[in-house]
Amino acid sequence: MNEPLLKVESLVSGYGDITVLHDIGFEIAQGETVCLVGSNGAGKSTLLRTLSGLLAPKGSIHFDGQDITRWTPQQILAAGIAHVPEGRRLFGPMSVIDNLRMGAYLRTDKAEIERDLEKMQTLFPILAERRSQAAGTMSGGEQQMCAIARGMMSRPRLLMIDELSLGLAPQVVELLGDVIRRIASEGLAVLLVEQDVMTAFELATKGIVLDTGRISLAGPTSQLSQDPAVRHAYMGLA
Repeated sequence: MNEPLLKVESLVSGYGDITVLHDIGFEIAQGETVCLVGSNGAGKSTLLRTLSGLLAPKGSIHFDGQDITRWTPQQILAAGIAHVPEGRRLFGPMSVIDNLRMGAYLRTDKAEIERDLEKMQTLFPILAERRSQAAGTMSGGEQQMCAIARGMMSRPRLLMIDELSLGLAPQVVELLGDVIRRIASEGLAVLLVEQDVMTAFELATKGIVLDTGRISLAGPTSQLSQDPAVRHAYMGLA
């Protein structure tokens, strides 16, 4: 059996003296799309920040067989984990193309960077149209596309996206969903935080339900979508 790409065990994390995550454990395989769902304040964003090295945890995080628990954010990015934060966090005054270049700031393979810039503009055609426009002047959906493309410019093996659909029109969410499916089919693993549980379950093959900093349920999304507790608490269904 192949080793998982990401393996998290007994993870405890938070802010200063405040513990937010308790005994978190899960795995992600190469090319697998996993969604992380739960109510506001459940610890979803905290988990992504911990995995990207912004918070110092207890427990262990292994990525591609290496213990990265104490690695810096720069080391973790270089290893192949990219984080698209909630709210996009683009460099607003900078052009779209310069924002994309920022995603590759650790790379030195200039020719390949140019190829990836073209690939991102093919994946998101609107970014080609807006390439010289200040990123902060684009619509929310366009900014989200730019943020995802910027994350992919580091050539990650795991792409973490915090709140894919927040504040976006349904047609934009559908387009982004198509992109997620495409990149996953090419072997990129995705960890997706998503408030819209129905959207999350449509995109992911495995789901993790966080409840007050603990994993309350985990498994195939096909099973979780039929769980009465999940349907009632997160999907508004009987």
